[in-house]
Amino acid sequence: MTASHATSEAVISGGNGVPSRGGDGAAGIPGRSSAVTRDRPTTAEDAEPRSQRLQARDLCLSYGEQVVIDGLDIDVIDNTITGVIGPNGCGKSTLLRALGRLMQPKRGGVLLDGKQIHKMPTKEVARTLGLLPQSPAAPEGLCVADLVARGRHPHQSWYRQWSSRDESAVAEALAMTGIGELAERAIDELSGGQRQRAWLSMALAQSTDLLLLDEPTTYLDLSHQVDVLDLIGRLHDDSGRTVVMVLHDLNLAARYVDRLVAMKDGVIVAEGRPHEVLTEELLADVFELRARVIEDPVMGTPMVVPVGGRRTSAAVTDGAVTPRPGT
Repeated sequence: MTASHATSEAVISGGNGVPSRGGDGAAGIPGRSSAVTRDRPTTAEDAEPRSQRLQARDLCLSYGEQVVIDGLDIDVIDNTITGVIGPNGCGKSTLLRALGRLMQPKRGGVLLDGKQIHKMPTKEVARTLGLLPQSPAAPEGLCVADLVARGRHPHQSWYRQWSSRDESAVAEALAMTGIGELAERAIDELSGGQRQRAWLSMALAQSTDLLLLDEPTTYLDLSHQVDVLDLIGRLHDDSGRTVVMVLHDLNLAARYVDRLVAMKDGVIVAEGRPHEVLTEELLADVFELRARVIEDPVMGTPMVVPVGGRRTSAAVTDGAVTPRPGT
């Protein structure tokens, strides 16, 4: 196996070897939310059966002797967008790597459509599940089109070589992320945001119905963050793709996901609909952040407003907002 092939195998999911959201807001502005919290009474809305595409049970993950996650359970529900949130170092990326079969658990296991993922053939996993890791690396000099073409590797075999279908999948992925004009550019010549969209294109070219995305908006300016999240939303809405993504921007997460999973110190402390998870109490506990949670005036989703800051125009004490003297 060549070095470049090895890189492709590592990023195309399963590798032991990777989306204008219609919705509940104003016209042309995407976003939505729905799901179920831990320890919350079942409601009629929850009673509708939903299959679980990806499950982890009693998951224990470590780097050497350092245990990062111990005894974690999680269910990824079919046809939902799940956002994983939490402070740096809480285990979000580690969890995603394990769900994508890039990390072998010390204990417990991961099920993909009811099968033990580590016992499945790599290509079978990669035709079902795509993973975009946090900091992927490409061989020096590789151009964008060639990188994206690697997403088609799981669909190749000795009797099924490169075809017009593969060519179309690559072209469509480049068009969806808006980087078709960069197809012949070398990856190492791109800006951070362009590079991130190239890797996302590769994950899309893989044509899986389950996507794991670790901080897909990293390095992107705000307009491109919205573009990428709109794209993820369209993939979900148009084709029913199931998506799990790690996000740092809590307000964007609340707009775009159906379910939120909040982690702290390797433990899932809350999961459910954004308005159920993003509470002032959780922000204080998980993020050590004093904040108010208000209704987004455009979408109606939760919006986190941190308390304090040099330019604050009001003093906030004991939960009450009072005008500054002289205002």
